[in-house]
Amino acid sequence: MPSPLVGPHVPVACTGAIRPALLPEGSAGRKQRRTVGRRGVAARVRVADERIAGTRATGVAVAAGGALPILFAVSAGHLVNDTLQSVLLSIYPLIKDPLGLSFAQIGLVTLVFQLTASVLQPFVGAFTDRRPLPYSLAFGMAASVTGILLLAGAGGFASVLVAAAAIGIGSSIFHPEASRVARLASGGRFGFAQSLFQVGGNSGQALGPLLVALLVVPNGQPHVAWFALLGLLGILLLARVGRWYAAHLAEARGKPGPTARPASPVGRRAVVVALVVLIALTFSKNVYTAFFQSYYAFYLMHEFGVGVGAAQLHLFLFLAATAAGTFCGGPLGDRIGRKPVLWLSIAGVLPFTLAMPFLGLFWTALFAVLVGFAMASAFPAIVVYAQELLPGRVGMIAGLFFGFAFGMGGIAAAVLGWLADLTSIEAVFAGVALTPAIGLLVWFLPDLDRPRPAAG
Repeated sequence: MPSPLVGPHVPVACTGAIRPALLPEGSAGRKQRRTVGRRGVAARVRVADERIAGTRATGVAVAAGGALPILFAVSAGHLVNDTLQSVLLSIYPLIKDPLGLSFAQIGLVTLVFQLTASVLQPFVGAFTDRRPLPYSLAFGMAASVTGILLLAGAGGFASVLVAAAAIGIGSSIFHPEASRVARLASGGRFGFAQSLFQVGGNSGQALGPLLVALLVVPNGQPHVAWFALLGLLGILLLARVGRWYAAHLAEARGKPGPTARPASPVGRRAVVVALVVLIALTFSKNVYTAFFQSYYAFYLMHEFGVGVGAAQLHLFLFLAATAAGTFCGGPLGDRIGRKPVLWLSIAGVLPFTLAMPFLGLFWTALFAVLVGFAMASAFPAIVVYAQELLPGRVGMIAGLFFGFAFGMGGIAAAVLGWLADLTSIEAVFAGVALTPAIGLLVWFLPDLDRPRPAAG
């Protein structure tokens, strides 16, 4: 299989690695050579990752050489991973009363899940920037499967927390390295690759409530265990992706190349400002969507009197719209630039979010779909913008933003649940409608955009 990391699409100028012969002899020398070798491989992967981005035509050629199937495979793995996650969030209406849970306890379950899925991610990403771990993808999926089995047999608040933590740990292991594989398999179409990778996750988030409505609602909580079979398929698929990734790392190990990390296109102060703005945008998006993921079904049941099954179907429509928006956001950013996408996807939805708490069921559902589509298109643009801002730190950036997204969503879910207990679910919905106003901070982002022409 041709390699998208090295070969005819990577200039021969990648030379100048530290020669092992110049290092000390003996055990100390062998240890240093192993360290230099690992760092050199990681650096050559980073350099190749940036160099293959030269033209859109080159990207198509690399994808045609075999990387595109890997990109689809890692996206499918993301679908399975996020389907298992969404099962936890979708089962809340079924376990709330039987297990005697309050809204605040439901918020704490989401907090535990999303904190375990967020705190570890930047550390995993930073570690794998230096020492890639191809088979960590399958290992993360195995942790999520364990959490699903624990959730199926959970009999109280504490056991639900343990299950949520296991699913969160699996997610924190999966995302940084999976995002790196998607970028390596992109052939230079980074926005497209990030969108395709993320649309797998959004599709899984949308499928979870639908499958819970079809399989678990009629049969009860123990039937959650059937989702473990889907997780086993994900383990097999990601093991195959891991073999592909390991083969390319082995090939890169034999190719000399520079160990220096590429420089940022802007100064340090501009990098700091841009990262603060991107984190604020991620906060805005995830606080709003946290309400929908954890409480939208309850809102529809309280406000409009719909049943559990119907509420789950409305949640599915919202999450399906987020999947579609995610898929469109990356390629649109490749064409028109990241900043215009961010303007439209966050600040642009403010009129709709402000109107929704005062609308009937039909218009609420319709506006929810429109807002979900638009806001979801922001995240691929945020991640790719940050990766271009700090080239060579793909794993750390993926871990930071995926982790921050999970963490903010978890904290928001806990706080929103507490506020719903104090006031009402309707009052909380009206309050979170203001969060897209944070999108106005896009004004302060430096212009890194270089729209690419469409392929002929």
